[in-house]
Amino acid sequence: MGEHRQIGEVAERTKLSLRTIRHYEEVGLVPPSARSKGGFRLYSEADVQRLLLIRRMKPLGFTLEEMADLLNLVDRLATEVQTEERAALLDRLTMYREAAGQRITALREQLEVAMSFADQLQERLDLHADSRGSNLH
Repeated sequence: MGEHRQIGEVAERTKLSLRTIRHYEEVGLVPPSARSKGGFRLYSEADVQRLLLIRRMKPLGFTLEEMADLLNLVDRLATEVQTEERAALLDRLTMYREAAGQRITALREQLEVAMSFADQLQERLDLHADSRGSNLH
């Protein structure tokens, strides 16, 4: 059996809050692999990797259901499955990759708009700073 980590160490490593990790446990996404004799949650490296995958999906707006589906998909692909099932699983994985790509494109567009807005604000600040400076002379 591999090494287990307590929730605080997992939170630090994944940059997820304790509350978020507990929530993912409650909804069945990442239950801890073990418990200490004192009842503390213990997480394996595989659990940490699942949490990191979820963390990467979150900014792209994937739902908890989609996260659970993708985790199940990854789990199934890690096992010996029939050729037909493997093909279906890979098709679903391709769908998630395409969805991620589309969401990344949308985020880039939003970022460009936000950066343009910030640049406009800076231009106004620079304009007013210049006019304040000329009023002092």
